[in-house]
Amino acid sequence: MNSTELEAVLAADRTLAVVRANTIPDAARLAEALSAGGIRTLELTFTTPDVTRHVRRVVETAGDHGAIVGVGTVMTAAQAREAIDAGAQFLVTPGLRPEVAAVAREAGVPISLGSLTPTEVAAALDLGSEIVKIFPARHVGPQYLKDLQGPFPGVKLLPSGGIDASNARSYLDAGALAVCCGTSVVPPSAVDAGAWDDITTRAKDFVRAL
Repeated sequence: MNSTELEAVLAADRTLAVVRANTIPDAARLAEALSAGGIRTLELTFTTPDVTRHVRRVVETAGDHGAIVGVGTVMTAAQAREAIDAGAQFLVTPGLRPEVAAVAREAGVPISLGSLTPTEVAAALDLGSEIVKIFPARHVGPQYLKDLQGPFPGVKLLPSGGIDASNARSYLDAGALAVCCGTSVVPPSAVDAGAWDDITTRAKDFVRAL
């Protein structure tokens, strides 16, 4: 998957699910639950134990659910290589990580570097991040995204942090390519318990709000 293909999916679905959990009983069932709710893209993070094993499970069963899986909270080049070797289709970082960007570029894997200030957004773009993650979005709000598009016309922004069904649409209206949904759709307790029907319902409710 290249950046253009990832952008197209995110633009169509308008959201991706960021999963942080203590355990994932069956990553394939998780992907299936989200896809059934209208969210085809999920980000599994390095804060979840055995994340690369879960990535492999999603990739191996992609024909059953059609989900796209990436890995987030990638902090080092070694983690980036580990994620890519496991089949990650994109990488996400919480901040500027040049060494991670270099691995992604070499492998031809899309990356979304975390940024907040205009200086960081410019640096992310220079490092090859065609989709720039704005984190933590809760502290700047939707208007901030609109302001960033003045000096960065056409920039593809992906706000993350503090976004739920009550405010997600406002970020899209402010020009976000898509928004990240987290605990409001995939609460760790529901993931840990394998409450797949609950997650599908949450995903449907979130997508409906968009």
